[in-house]
Amino acid sequence: LQSPEMEEQSLDEGTIASKRVGNQRHRNKHNLNYVLRTGFAGGLAGCAAKTVVGPLDRVKILFQASNPQFAKYTGSWFGVVTAMRDINRQDGLRGLFRGHSATLLRIFPYAAIKFLAYEQIRSSLITSQAQETPIRRLLSGSLAGVTSVFFTYPLEVIRVRLAFETRKDSRSSLSSICRQIYNEHPPDVARSSTSSAPASIAAVAASTPRSGVINFYRGFTPTLAGMLPYAGMSFLTHDTATDWLRLPALAPYTTTSTPVSRDPNAPLVLKYWAELLAGGFAGLVSQTASYPLEVIRRRMQVGGAVGDGHRLGMAETSVKVWKEAGLKGFWVGLTIGYVKVVPMVAVSFFVYERMKVVLGV
Repeated sequence: LQSPEMEEQSLDEGTIASKRVGNQRHRNKHNLNYVLRTGFAGGLAGCAAKTVVGPLDRVKILFQASNPQFAKYTGSWFGVVTAMRDINRQDGLRGLFRGHSATLLRIFPYAAIKFLAYEQIRSSLITSQAQETPIRRLLSGSLAGVTSVFFTYPLEVIRVRLAFETRKDSRSSLSSICRQIYNEHPPDVARSSTSSAPASIAAVAASTPRSGVINFYRGFTPTLAGMLPYAGMSFLTHDTATDWLRLPALAPYTTTSTPVSRDPNAPLVLKYWAELLAGGFAGLVSQTASYPLEVIRRRMQVGGAVGDGHRLGMAETSVKVWKEAGLKGFWVGLTIGYVKVVPMVAVSFFVYERMKVVLGV
């Protein structure tokens, strides 16, 4: 029999060893190998998800940006089908994936940065089970979304412009689209109105770039505002839903056997349908939370392609949407948004989680 002193010493050593193992796992998430693997898994997940919903994404952009040729189709399920049929009749299958190559060029780094940033930020903000709170999960997802969109936003603007074009005789090349965006400028009337404004405001207006790289960040402010609830709610809802599906009462029906190469301390692997269900639910919640800001962002991105060709500010765009359609104008295309986002987010999380298993992270 061990003496009380020896038992106490044994417990202390066990506690220290447990902490060392936990700290080692925590440090491993910050090494280059883990970062590259999670980034690669995230990039593939994003490409797979965007490919699945490519045609729906094209139609949604045309609806949100109020393309004159397709405005008559908005507001009904039949309109979505009819719009896709007309695009297919006019341009074939390639028309439904117009701008998709630019989408994949943007989505791989975007999704890679988003997922790896989430893993890194989450491991820094949540270092123990006691810190697994909704607020920390929400903050981790929001910061990951902001990080990814900052580095990839110019590609998103180019993609939207390519998808917005519908006339065969006015198709633009990638280089011409970039030149057009670069050379767009705000209207002179907006600048002249600052002549009667206070000197400080006039100075700020005078120093604002009239054209150039700043144009590739058109709509960036509402994007950031929309990304906070979208990415935050997406990761929070997914993580919460998967926690529910792994509860002891449900685990026998929702989880599958864990591969031998998998870290024994990693969460149980969900079955296909359970992972898709959790991802779809996350897409539904996140889309609802951020959709009005997404409409504003789309209108700002195509501002130079319609009207008098000048870029619109966030407030100006909001007023324009309100005058055109009232409150419902901020929810134009929400139905197709659900149809697109729910499967997209479901596929994205599913592929990401499966790739993590394959890559052993």
